[in-house]
Amino acid sequence: MDAPLPEGLLSVVHITGDGMNFLEPLEVTDTHVVVTVPHFSAIGLLKNFIKRLLNKMRPVSGKVLLFLGQPNPKTQRQKLNVFLLPKNIHLDEVSTQQRYTENIQVPSKCKLVEDQSYSLHCPQAIKIQPKSADFDLEFGPNYDPTFEVRLPTNTEEVTLTVKDQRQMVVWEHDVDLTDSRRRIEGRNAPAGQRLHLVRPEFVRRVSGPVLNQLLDKLLHLDFINDEEVQSVKAKPVIQDKARELIDTVRKKGTRASSALIAALRKVDPNLFRVLKLRWRKIKK
Repeated sequence: MDAPLPEGLLSVVHITGDGMNFLEPLEVTDTHVVVTVPHFSAIGLLKNFIKRLLNKMRPVSGKVLLFLGQPNPKTQRQKLNVFLLPKNIHLDEVSTQQRYTENIQVPSKCKLVEDQSYSLHCPQAIKIQPKSADFDLEFGPNYDPTFEVRLPTNTEEVTLTVKDQRQMVVWEHDVDLTDSRRRIEGRNAPAGQRLHLVRPEFVRRVSGPVLNQLLDKLLHLDFINDEEVQSVKAKPVIQDKARELIDTVRKKGTRASSALIAALRKVDPNLFRVLKLRWRKIKK
């Protein structure tokens, strides 16, 4: 306040079941009025405390995401990263940070309680760490695995169970690792085969401007010609253009396929990470 409050301008009223009465302020500051209220009930304060406590213990919609890492030929071990996350975290946000791993699609829905401790169990595991972890309502930008499971590389199926601190099962699933392992191995395959593996996602995600830049780079490097560029551009929708481009390049062999992968890495690094393509320098 720029000046003292005029006398009688501020009134404090105390309302009870018996009626109301005016209270004389003991002190008036820039932000508060101090009064004495005898026999004040604690029910309101206690009610708010209980309400906050119940909201804290109320389960929220969560999900379990799995990412299988590349096998280590020396140790014959493989890592499976397990994430406990709020339901509204998009898969792509986590996938872009899990390079050189493969997302395993499983029914992920579960109920989790904030700040409660959870443990992961897997009879096929060599090691699981940590032994327990608290669930946090984290919203990025970084997403670290909640649990790391170390498995023999020849493991084909695992049973994963998430339990709360009372040892009650909140999520359980038998996970098939074979398809994910084949996709990981496919990334070490020739460039044309790698393009074939990511073709559906490339067609779904690539944008028109990125396609035009890829065409320009491949034309400049003489991996495609003017007629092939016009054939791609003549397609009516972006998805058809993407199919035409990737199929044309794959037919030209490993060098052309590697050139497209390298071009995508420079033109759209985010899509390159989402597709989890591996890039190798083209030998001259």
